[in-house]
Amino acid sequence: RSLVAMFLQLFVMDGGSDKSLMADPVYRIFFESSFTYSFERPGENEIPSSIQRWIDRFYLARNRFAPVLEIFEKDGSGRFGLRVLVEDNHAPLQEAVLLSDVMTLPEFSSSKYEVLRSVEMLSSSLPGLEMIISTSGRHVPVYTPAEFARVMFMILPVIRLYGIRVLLPHELKNLVRPAVSVSLSASGSTPPKSLLNLEKILDFEWRVALGDRLMDAGEFFQMVKGLSGIVKLRDQYVYLDAADLKTLMEQIGRQERKMDRNRLLQAVFTGEYEGEKVEMDKTARKLIDELLSVREMALPEGLCATLRPYQQRGYEWLYKNASLGFGSIIADDMGLGKTLQVIVVLLQLKAEGFMDRGQALIVVPTTLLTNWQKEFDKFSPGISCAVFHGPGRQLDTVADVVLTSYGVSRSDHELLAGKKWRAVIIDEAQNIKNTNAAQTRAVKRLKADVRIAMTGTPVENRLSEYWSIFDFTNRGYLGNLKQFTREFAYPIEFNRDKKQLARFLKISSPFILRRLKTDRSIISDLPDKVENNYMASLEEQQAALYQGVLNTVMDGIEEIDPDEKEAGIRRRGMVLKLIMALKQVCNHPSQYLKKGDADPGLSGKSGLFLNLLENILDSNEKVLVFTQFREMGFLLQQMIREQFALEALFLHGGTSRRQRDQMVERFQKSTGEKIFILSIKAGGTGLNLTSASHVIHYDLWWNPAVESQATDRAYRIGQNRNVMVYRLITRGTFEEKINAMLKDKKELAELTVSNGEKWVGELSNRELKSLFSLSEDHPQAT
Repeated sequence: RSLVAMFLQLFVMDGGSDKSLMADPVYRIFFESSFTYSFERPGENEIPSSIQRWIDRFYLARNRFAPVLEIFEKDGSGRFGLRVLVEDNHAPLQEAVLLSDVMTLPEFSSSKYEVLRSVEMLSSSLPGLEMIISTSGRHVPVYTPAEFARVMFMILPVIRLYGIRVLLPHELKNLVRPAVSVSLSASGSTPPKSLLNLEKILDFEWRVALGDRLMDAGEFFQMVKGLSGIVKLRDQYVYLDAADLKTLMEQIGRQERKMDRNRLLQAVFTGEYEGEKVEMDKTARKLIDELLSVREMALPEGLCATLRPYQQRGYEWLYKNASLGFGSIIADDMGLGKTLQVIVVLLQLKAEGFMDRGQALIVVPTTLLTNWQKEFDKFSPGISCAVFHGPGRQLDTVADVVLTSYGVSRSDHELLAGKKWRAVIIDEAQNIKNTNAAQTRAVKRLKADVRIAMTGTPVENRLSEYWSIFDFTNRGYLGNLKQFTREFAYPIEFNRDKKQLARFLKISSPFILRRLKTDRSIISDLPDKVENNYMASLEEQQAALYQGVLNTVMDGIEEIDPDEKEAGIRRRGMVLKLIMALKQVCNHPSQYLKKGDADPGLSGKSGLFLNLLENILDSNEKVLVFTQFREMGFLLQQMIREQFALEALFLHGGTSRRQRDQMVERFQKSTGEKIFILSIKAGGTGLNLTSASHVIHYDLWWNPAVESQATDRAYRIGQNRNVMVYRLITRGTFEEKINAMLKDKKELAELTVSNGEKWVGELSNRELKSLFSLSEDHPQAT
């Protein structure tokens, strides 16, 4: 009864659909064997014989003499026969013996009927076994191609679930199904300058793929006319299903001579079409290779810079893509000089007259406008640059380059989208990662011949964010978001599908350039970055406050009725509130209580911070201090003022652009400025602060990409000293536990990173308590 209840529960959970559980042979066999008997009430402990028989099948392979099924090709006819063998589990090195021999050999005399009974228990599942049993193994059943297809796909998998070994010919291990593919050849026309006209230079014909072999579609359909099941075609076995063949024929007929350009490009880059091999002649391959090859180029005149070798390659790659009509994502690690590489490309395009017919528009965060102006003045004074920003702004229609912010691109989208730009370049491209945001839509409406996206982190949380940036640079290439999610995002992120990941990397690699500072083959003269976790303990009153906040908020979370409307949203909101509250308590009780008392003795982390700072100042070195909270930044300023009689710089969201520029200038050039506190949102990207050789993360963001970007304000080109990074963590609290969890978490090919703190909201109440409660070994734990 418990088995019946279990399978009924599975059936109900699956929706009771005939196309779901009942389509699985294992479940179907169970239902057939367990529900066909009369439902008379059995004895209290009695199991119905049909269910007992079904259960016994799972123990057949554990008997001393276990049946083995062998499939073999019958006289090269393309048909398959079935033999039954018996193996002795007490003698695993001995070969299995034919059932017909078992019936005559003396060593099996006492067990042959037990062997026959084991085979008989499988007879209801596999046609032909009854005849083998009745002839003591002398009869060999032979299956037609259609019959054997059912055996192969519906019956043998179930037999294997019972633990029974099935021996198959080598040819059947490479059984293939026909699929659509394509053959590509050079059309003989003049090679174009752009791959956007690929349809004009390549002729293609639809093919039917049989494994690695391609056949003419007409020839294939003529060959398989009237055939079905598992048949032999050109020395290999192919599974032919009437419905699949009809779909295949309709698909080829429907597409005729048409082929989507983006699919054609993907086929060229991967050598596959919908998972099947693509055939390409030598002339076409050579033509494509020539178009895609990155050639060495002289640097344009007027460039006031010396490029490192990897920067030279980046410039050549960007120029090649622009000349082919492709958009590019340059995703070099922070500090490797993406801005310089883009400026060189613009200088080269101007030298070729590209700017004579229009301007380039560069969209950046507001805080980077000054930085871009200075970079143009420094590296390419021959390019005229105008800023379109601020009250009373007027669009300069003469300058080679117009600089604007994301905010202005949104508010003045009608003006900017109404103009045809020669190039549109976006910096910190993660600003358009949210597909439905007005800012993203405004940027994507900008019209341009060349599109370049710059980002030190191509993906922060989800592959959909990658798609959004790619949709700006090469619209439509990855399909729409729904298609991309189905084809790539879901298989890669949730199923860890390495095959789809490999395909994704192949089709995207021509358009994205990613180099890391840690790769010594890229840059060998950058010093080391040394990261250390420093653990602080809560002070006694701090621990009491921590526990009180935890108890109060957890009581509220546990009171939420899961059946109430929007319970999930409300619960996640309370979890986020708990995280933020406990973070503040761990930072300093005064931050949470809003009392303004900056006594470092009230916080274990503050005491540790000041000790670290004292050592750094004693060495006469500079330090960057990152915090998530503006209030904590002011408290740190006050502590530093009282402890060291120093005034630390503090950059936060309320800092004006002019003040920001002045702070950066002072910190970089003045020997008297030693400490620069930065809000991680306001100062975590776009700044060059290489005069600091120490970085302290006072509180953690729990997103490795964001944290790394902040550290890279100091660890970048121009840094000639080792950079010491200190991450402050409160021992025994949720800070330590989450940090350990993220350390153990590994992602695929750096495509995704942690979702920050959002995932915590999905934990159960018990898991939340375990995560947030003070560890038993914490000095203040009760």
